[in-house]
Amino acid sequence: MTEASNHALVKVDGVEKVFHRGSEDIHVLKDLHLSVPEGEFLALMGPSGSGKSTLLNLIGGLDRPTRGSVSIAGERVDHLSDRKLAAWRARHIGFVFQLYNLLPVLTAERNVELPLLLTHLSKAERKRHVATALAIVGLTQRARHFPRQLSGGEQQRVGIARAIVTDPTLLLCDEPTGDLDRKAGDEVLDLLQALNREHGKTIIMVTHDPHASARASRTVYLDKGQLSQQPVK
Repeated sequence: MTEASNHALVKVDGVEKVFHRGSEDIHVLKDLHLSVPEGEFLALMGPSGSGKSTLLNLIGGLDRPTRGSVSIAGERVDHLSDRKLAAWRARHIGFVFQLYNLLPVLTAERNVELPLLLTHLSKAERKRHVATALAIVGLTQRARHFPRQLSGGEQQRVGIARAIVTDPTLLLCDEPTGDLDRKAGDEVLDLLQALNREHGKTIIMVTHDPHASARASRTVYLDKGQLSQQPVK
């Protein structure tokens, strides 16, 4: 895991995103600029429909900008072919979702192992990586439990273990506490802070919750497709 520094790991320059609905153009992001230093924990806030998840998807290579550029660790993600982009995501990006996205027929350890199946690691190496990730999130004793046997907070921690099992460059979290009560949400936020402070993980977290954003080292606000350093009024 990398040490925190002032190096800009994420650079979003002049990005616009336009969706087409019939003959109507919907401008979601407008000439947006964002720089995220390596090792930062950034919270991204804004009202529903402001484009937060769209921006997260562009940074994570799940979508492409209509105009502008997205660079991660000096690489132009928006220039990669679909095949190269899929390989790049598997190597560099860990996603944490609001609704966990765990496969109910697999145990916690098998859910965590899924991203490693795209690598050339041996079965023994995959097992070691999974054990390490589950230990980091405090779920070693729950490794062989199925999602239905876990609480919501535990399921989200399995989701985080799955996101970090490949030791990604960047962790992208979309409302990671949105489906949890305050106690379970605080445990997840404690874990994200530990990943940032103790393991040097760069994290971008979309959230509606000021309580969650207060855990980040910096908060930016998105409204009407543009970023601001001040809360949206």
